[in-house]
Amino acid sequence: MSANKPVSVNAELSYQKAPDGSIVVFLKGILNSDTITYFYKELTNLLKIEIPRKLTFNCKDITYCDTIGVSLFIKAAELARQNNYGYEITNLDKKYTQLLNLFHPDTQEAVGEVTIKETFIERPGEDSLILLADIKENITFIGQATIALLLSLLNPRKVRWKDVLVTSEKVGVNAFGIIALVNFLVGLVISFQSAIPLEKYGGTIFVADLLVLSTFRELGPLMTAIVVNGRSGSAFAAEIGTMKVNEEVDALTTMGLDPIKFLVVPKIIASLIMIPILTVFGNLFALIGGLVVMITLGFPPVAYLNEIVSAASYVDFLGGLFKSVFFAVIIAGVGCLEGLKTQKGPAAVGDSTTSAVVRGIILIILFDGIFGVLFYYLGI
Repeated sequence: MSANKPVSVNAELSYQKAPDGSIVVFLKGILNSDTITYFYKELTNLLKIEIPRKLTFNCKDITYCDTIGVSLFIKAAELARQNNYGYEITNLDKKYTQLLNLFHPDTQEAVGEVTIKETFIERPGEDSLILLADIKENITFIGQATIALLLSLLNPRKVRWKDVLVTSEKVGVNAFGIIALVNFLVGLVISFQSAIPLEKYGGTIFVADLLVLSTFRELGPLMTAIVVNGRSGSAFAAEIGTMKVNEEVDALTTMGLDPIKFLVVPKIIASLIMIPILTVFGNLFALIGGLVVMITLGFPPVAYLNEIVSAASYVDFLGGLFKSVFFAVIIAGVGCLEGLKTQKGPAAVGDSTTSAVVRGIILIILFDGIFGVLFYYLGI
């Protein structure tokens, strides 16, 4: 039997080597921040001499152990796994055993060492469960947001109109410039590209017909929605996501305030007001872009305007505005939902923002296609 001198009367480590190559380490005293350095050093020096066939800790003389002291057993277990020898703890008091179980050595795998092999059946199954959970979450949010919006509209005094005005300014007024520029350029490009083939057949004037129909029905609402989604939908996700990370959303819940009604409803109302208005201005600037091309090709503005009036109808115009209302709900709803789903971590807000933009664009285009098919069968 070999004994080491303790650094204090409160800690002592000794060991006994058996003929089969196993080693029993006897621990005595307390295991805490004051003595852990001593125990680490003695254990390390012991294992440098030789690798045992089995390492056993006899803890019958341990009088106290805390979470720092438990780290000695975790470290010993890691060394045992690395060097492929047995490891055991005996005679440890029940209350310290319960503490050790919270940090069980067998669960302390180093990062990067755990590899999970999934079969070709498990992976689609897990993806399906994730998809179903996501669908359930979206349906739940849609129901909660719809109910909160209806209750707010039935009782306007409870709506946070100040937040609605601030959000309307951000969504509408501040976005006017980029909406006007994008739609102007789209109208310019479409008019120029369509004028080249139509000129061969002497139908250049019909560029106005093509532009006004495509703008009112599709491009005006679609381009406006995509730009607003990238600009404001991401802002909604980032704003609410930051609040979620900072636990401000949890604080609202603790105070008895519904986050859906408090945060989401004002943004939906502001989007419902401003996005159709932006769509109208987007249509106007797209037509101005076409006017520039037609003037460049030698057509007088009056001829262009007359052709627009004869080609366009209120059905085309109102159909586009009708779609913009649904686009507004998608932009605000997806942005707020992704913000509320934000997890903890430094990259969480960025992930939520990215997800809001991508999902928003996909849903906008999907619903645009659905409305296109619906309008076709309705003869609109």
